Amino acid sequence: MDENAAELSNRPAGGMDMTSGSLWKKIFIFSVPLIFSQVLEVMFNMSDVAVVGKFSSYTALGAVGSTTLLVSLFTGFLIGMGCGVNVRVAQQLGANQKEEVKKTVHTAFLLCLITGIIVSAVCISCAEILLSLLNTKPDLIGGAVLYFRIYALGMPAMAVYNFGNAVMSAGGDTKRPLLYLCVAGIINVCLNLFFVIVCNMAEDGVALASIIAQYISAALIMINLLRRKDSCRIRISELRIYRQAAKFILVLGIPAGIQNAIFAVANLFIQTGVNSFDSVMVSGNSAAANADTLIYNVMSAFYTACSSFMGQNMGAGNKKRMFKSYIISLTYAFAAGAVLGTLLLVLGRQFLSLFTNEEAVIAAGMQRIKIMGFSYAVSAFMDAAIAASRGIGKSVIPTIIVIMGSCVFRVVWVYTVFAYFHTIPSLYLLYVFSWIITAAAEIAYFAYSFRRMKLNTNRIAI
Repeated sequence: MDENAAELSNRPAGGMDMTSGSLWKKIFIFSVPLIFSQVLEVMFNMSDVAVVGKFSSYTALGAVGSTTLLVSLFTGFLIGMGCGVNVRVAQQLGANQKEEVKKTVHTAFLLCLITGIIVSAVCISCAEILLSLLNTKPDLIGGAVLYFRIYALGMPAMAVYNFGNAVMSAGGDTKRPLLYLCVAGIINVCLNLFFVIVCNMAEDGVALASIIAQYISAALIMINLLRRKDSCRIRISELRIYRQAAKFILVLGIPAGIQNAIFAVANLFIQTGVNSFDSVMVSGNSAAANADTLIYNVMSAFYTACSSFMGQNMGAGNKKRMFKSYIISLTYAFAAGAVLGTLLLVLGRQFLSLFTNEEAVIAAGMQRIKIMGFSYAVSAFMDAAIAASRGIGKSVIPTIIVIMGSCVFRVVWVYTVFAYFHTIPSLYLLYVFSWIITAAAEIAYFAYSFRRMKLNTNRIAI
């Protein structure tokens, strides 16, 4: 009884013991709230697209959709920083290093906040240049620049929320971040409708609704962290950047952020290819792309579980349980991609009708869906291996592999295969081919690193 009490006292409030019990059950329970959180986060942008598409105009839809890849580029970097925080805190919690957890949490908050402010400034100052480089249509660029600049004002809040979510999920608490995001998501949708329908706003209205919701979610998660009673609590008086903690966070977080951003960079070239078609195709692609983001984020919950469970079990010195965490997370992610991809193929037209009333735009979007619906499950092999490598503290080499397999390969494809055929299928087939190539290299690297890994529970190091 005393041992159980001690175990509970060492566990973060509202958290989960990832080092014992059924992994199939615990990874699923851990991931389900994350799935809903990811879906709600996607709905921030999806509701923007849906509301302007249904209640404004298809040019407003295209304008908001034209910013999707830039939003993914910069928010992907912020999410990557959160991944670094998640892994490091999970490792230290697994090793019961309470003082180190405190230093990591306080350092990570400042680093993430500063990063969010810098990203916001870059987005605001470079919005028009970046959208012009994407060959955004002249009739769309004005609204796209306006939307992106307003949306960028919420980047610091997004950075803070991702930080808090990373800390809480590292301890197994994925339910409360979901609750906070539910509150913010409902407010976001209501404000979208109010600004567009009542106030007759368009791109600016949905962007304003998004940043208000982002600051609400950040405020809620910070209130939790300030009131906690465990080692993950934030104390204003202890906020400072601890050099050693910062080193570990940046070594894990920056490559993870670059890795996320790399996908967006590669996709910028794909967007350039899409922009070579007419505005109807651009709008249809913008609507269909919401399915990509939705399915990727559902699958992403299992990658977070993979890194968190591997991190805690690395801290606890249980190598067998670490590998099993990877296999189970991969299985869940593959199944999610296969099921959701199939549903999208069957219900694609109904899905697209959520974003537009134009039959031509729906037909254009279906060209994309018919290729991507079969492809999502394949990405699980690549992303699960990346998450597993990150869980054992390896982030640099997986990033290099992603740059070569997903960025360089896609750029070459766009300027060779797509340039020759110039059709939507010839453009989107590059996804599945790049995922297969990158997955093979990522799995090989993880297997090599995992075999050579030596556990030291007295001090978790990278």
